[in-house]
Amino acid sequence: MVPRARVVIVMGVSASGKSTVGARLAQQLGVPFLEGDDLHPAANRAKMASGHPLDDADRRPWLAALTEWIRSAAATGRGGVVTCSALKREYRDQFRRTGADVWFLHLALDRAVAAERIAHRKGHFMPPRLLDSQLDLLEPLQADEPGATVDASGSPGHVLAAALRVVAERDRQRAARRTDGPGT
Repeated sequence: MVPRARVVIVMGVSASGKSTVGARLAQQLGVPFLEGDDLHPAANRAKMASGHPLDDADRRPWLAALTEWIRSAAATGRGGVVTCSALKREYRDQFRRTGADVWFLHLALDRAVAAERIAHRKGHFMPPRLLDSQLDLLEPLQADEPGATVDASGSPGHVLAAALRVVAERDRQRAARRTDGPGT
């Protein structure tokens, strides 16, 4: 049986380090990387920049574009890494229905650290006042969802090291299941 191509979705609230960790993780894994924010329609960016949170209707085209990228990345056989807040379980379930071996890496960050990071960011469309709306929507990974949560409060290097450890552990477990499976 040929394993499906893995797509790692680096998720979390704004300023959790998704872009930095995601890009570095993709580089380490040797797979394509997509900054999920790049797929937001201009209207979404403008809405957020004006201080208004997105609703599900606003997110629908963005989630559809991300879903298609995940499906395409898996179809290449290489997989990839994509950043996406993936705040709600229903969004993550949509990504899991692509047929890709989707695995979530939740970069968990408490409000105080996220707020401090957002306050020091320059040139990002997401204003600090939208952080609470993201935290209110966040549904952490559940036990039946494929993935892991890492503390994102450290430096990008520390967070990347933790991410690489959990990805490697997942790969070891997956390999063990294949070798311990039926017929062996």
